[in-house]
Amino acid sequence: MNTKALFMIIIVTILVSIAQVLYKFGIPHLNFSFSGIFLNYFVIGGLVIYAIGAAILLLALQKDDLSTLYPIIATGYIWVVLMSNLFFNEELNYLKILGVAVIVAGVSFVGFGSKTEQAVVE
Repeated sequence: MNTKALFMIIIVTILVSIAQVLYKFGIPHLNFSFSGIFLNYFVIGGLVIYAIGAAILLLALQKDDLSTLYPIIATGYIWVVLMSNLFFNEELNYLKILGVAVIVAGVSFVGFGSKTEQAVVE
């Protein structure tokens, strides 16, 4: 796996998670009209951060396989669970911790499964 691409994907997951937290902050002030959405600074901030994350994702995909990098985006769930607990005092119970552990295991399996062995030519 390309280390630079891996680093970029981790940055993408953090950015997208921050964008989702900003959306949540903006919900109490949200007016569901066109102007209401685009006058909500939390929503605008979330959209801008999503766009930055998408640009970084495109750069990362140039450096490694989609099937290798994309499953790492699932680690965004980990960031959201942690940020939700930190900013919104959402409960961090054993089922959420177990879910995070399963995500980490799944991403690890995909990462190990993506390693290709070089064929030995005699």
